[in-house]
Amino acid sequence: MSHQVSIVGQITPDQVPVIAENGFKTIINNRPDGEEPGQPTSADIAAAAKKAGVAYKEISFAGSDLNQTHVEDFADFFNQAEQPVLIFCRSGARSTGIYEAAKKMDLLDD
Repeated sequence: MSHQVSIVGQITPDQVPVIAENGFKTIINNRPDGEEPGQPTSADIAAAAKKAGVAYKEISFAGSDLNQTHVEDFADFFNQAEQPVLIFCRSGARSTGIYEAAKKMDLLDD
């Protein structure tokens, strides 16, 4: 597999510069805002990503609400994204699910 992907749990805006320093070029967020108190907002992480020169995309969904549109949107963005890519949600499980679904449906470029 030629993809350079890391899947992690929730990140914070202050972690984005370190993520960039570690060579990541793109961040994909699969977690909707407001799932729990104190959770960083997508807008705050997007602003930190922009400042750090990292591409950012939110493709969020509740854990059990993954659908074809989410997978297609994810694959469309992922295929154009500069790698390596960091994908996150609350625990990493949802992000693993969408990535694996896109692979299983053969939507990801090699």
